[in-house]
Amino acid sequence: MIDAYLRPHMDPLLNRAGKRLARAGVSANALTALGFIAGLVSILFIANHMYMTAAAFILVNRLCDGLDGAVARVTGLTDLGGFLDISADFIIYAGVIFAFAIADHQNAIWPAFLIFSYIGTITTFLAYAIMAEKKQVTTQVRGRKSFYYLGGICEGAETAFVMVLLCFKPHWLPEVCLVYGIMCWLTTLGRISSAWHLAKY
Repeated sequence: MIDAYLRPHMDPLLNRAGKRLARAGVSANALTALGFIAGLVSILFIANHMYMTAAAFILVNRLCDGLDGAVARVTGLTDLGGFLDISADFIIYAGVIFAFAIADHQNAIWPAFLIFSYIGTITTFLAYAIMAEKKQVTTQVRGRKSFYYLGGICEGAETAFVMVLLCFKPHWLPEVCLVYGIMCWLTTLGRISSAWHLAKY
């Protein structure tokens, strides 16, 4: 929801850093891998109730996610890079919530609901990208990407906020998962509507 509004403020900083990293020989895929490892480490810390440390690794994960795209825009966007980036993101999004289910198994139903809700946003996001590719529809509202990025109420910024919020307020797990899960389903419905209109394009 707010990704498009953050882009004009974040992209200049990320692009400058991306150019420096590219000149230093750092590849976009290496940053994706580093961010993925940081995300996996955060999952381990959450499962062991070490929430503040986990939050730091989540922030590293999100920083790498911004930087890999910035480097790719310098060195050239690739299909493999786009595949690795989005796959790593979705695995970490679900993995972090799964870790909270491990840490608070008595309330595991709520993380399970949120992961279920993620399926709706993820599948509609990727399926729309396929449709957009077939119809040669493009956008750069969220920056130059390897494939079409369809917006919605729940995007990367909101998901990152939820992950960090839960690290600071793990006792809010049921409420946060319920509210964000509902927001995910509203996003899914909005994307279905967008796909319906695109199909008529």
